[in-house]
Amino acid sequence: MRCLKLSTVVLGVTGGIAAYKALDIVSKLKKKNIDVHVIMTKAASKFVTPLSFQALSQNYVTIDMFAEPKRFEIRHISLAERADAFLIAPASANIIGKIANGIADDMLSTTVMATKSPVLIAPAMNTNMYENPIVQKNIAFLKSLGYYFIEPESGRLACGAIGKGKLADTESIVDLTDMLLCKKKDLKGKKVLITAGPTREDIDPVRYITNRSTGKMGYAIAKAARDRGADVILISGPVNIKAPYGVKHVNVYSAEEMYNAVLEYFDSTDILIKSAAVADYKPLNKSNIKIKKSDADLYIELTRNKDILYEIGKIKKHQIVVGFAAETNDLIENAKAKIMKKNLDYIVANDVTLKQSGFGSDNNTVKIIDKHGNITEYPNMPKEEVAHEIFNLILKNER
Repeated sequence: MRCLKLSTVVLGVTGGIAAYKALDIVSKLKKKNIDVHVIMTKAASKFVTPLSFQALSQNYVTIDMFAEPKRFEIRHISLAERADAFLIAPASANIIGKIANGIADDMLSTTVMATKSPVLIAPAMNTNMYENPIVQKNIAFLKSLGYYFIEPESGRLACGAIGKGKLADTESIVDLTDMLLCKKKDLKGKKVLITAGPTREDIDPVRYITNRSTGKMGYAIAKAARDRGADVILISGPVNIKAPYGVKHVNVYSAEEMYNAVLEYFDSTDILIKSAAVADYKPLNKSNIKIKKSDADLYIELTRNKDILYEIGKIKKHQIVVGFAAETNDLIENAKAKIMKKNLDYIVANDVTLKQSGFGSDNNTVKIIDKHGNITEYPNMPKEEVAHEIFNLILKNER
């Protein structure tokens, strides 16, 4: 889900071996139901055929400024006005230099000059070219004008050199493009602290206690907060999800580590959303060596972990604190009890036994309860939409 549901991205592709990766970008954008229009430089068409982009984008690909239009319109103006976000990936040193110096001599540079949409530039080039003072000066100048950049990665380049210059990961490029499509920046100036995923409590060097949390809900909340302009810190237990681009990511392992991390950032936080599934118990005695199997039964004595939300509820001042209640029975009663005991402002309650909901699912079915006992029910929806609904409710009640 994006703040702007029907979105158009104009993708500029310049000459370079990384042009083939732009096909993956188009594919990923289309899977998000984004309308994609591709402009290629003539050099780019030497690396990848326009037909490939046309097949994936399902739109006519533009290269030549003076080609006969498919319909009556001034092509570079119509695309510039249609764009909700403008992405150039890969961006060569040449196109960066043109934009920085106001040169508009082909379809791509002309359209960029005519657009008022946010522009994201993803450079990809030889290390020496990228580090050239002229290129760096052009990048710095464009950043000062409000152009967005996603830095290239380091590694082995097509020319055989090893260094910085590889096109950024396509998933990160699409993620950042998605952020630019969100015009709603109602969390700008707010600091949002989010916990996500499970925690683990070691039994011995090869075994641990954990739960079924995958972190999907917490990461969706972090993305939604970032998209809406917040300064986001994501404290996460062990998961297999990449953190949203531009979010401060703090990795933790155990409940104690998560507790300490939350305390470190809580004072400067405006909104804390505690979606992590923290282990309630840990082994009283952890073995430093692997416990060997024997014929006898094994008994593990457990002791309580600190209840992070309860401890935070005792010290909160101006902060809005949101908890989660993943339940299998008595959903409303259990959730309301948590609000009272832990001094929460809101709790997001979900029945994890429902299909297409809860742990591991891309969707969730939730009820949000506020500290006054008011209940807002939502249908089953993608977790990113749930994330936005949480912020919608918080901001509505803050007005």
